[in-house]
Amino acid sequence: MPNANLQTALNENGGIISVRQGRGAGVSHMELLRGLQTGELERVSRGVYMSPAELDDVMYIAQLRRPKIVFSHDSALLLHDLTDRYPLSHTVTVPTGYNTKPLTDDGFTTFSVKRGLFEQDVVKLQTPLGHTVSVYGLERTIVDCVRSRSRMDAEIVTGAIKRYAGKTDKNLGNLMDIAEQFGVTKLIRTYMEVLL
Repeated sequence: MPNANLQTALNENGGIISVRQGRGAGVSHMELLRGLQTGELERVSRGVYMSPAELDDVMYIAQLRRPKIVFSHDSALLLHDLTDRYPLSHTVTVPTGYNTKPLTDDGFTTFSVKRGLFEQDVVKLQTPLGHTVSVYGLERTIVDCVRSRSRMDAEIVTGAIKRYAGKTDKNLGNLMDIAEQFGVTKLIRTYMEVLL
């Protein structure tokens, strides 16, 4: 017989649930284990379970396992609709000193930044499968891509900046403020002068 609490918690979390989310919804760890035995759940990674009918949302599962990560660069471009290319590996940014080995072992591309800049301009957006994750805002994403242009496909960076320039919700003042904090004001200004 299906566990009503478990089904409710799964429905509220888009078919994927962590042990912490389960606990918050009144579902014990034992109930999660029973769900595995009865086939109501599949284990997708340590402490993260999903309904067998659910599609595997790599971004959301990574966020559940590692709440500190922020999706950035190519992954942020995808979530902000600044590219049509789905990245070969998702890119995340972590604070300096964070152990990136487990992330790179799982196939993620990682960047690190000083703690003071790490939390700046973080927003929540939905993955292509409809789950909410932390991602850098529009302007921060453009600055990150320009800063890291030597590690990214030049065509993707240029295409993203062109799309950004055409957006009605862009904030050029915010873009220049962030560019100044990251020391790329001149580069950003050059890109914008060419495209605007």
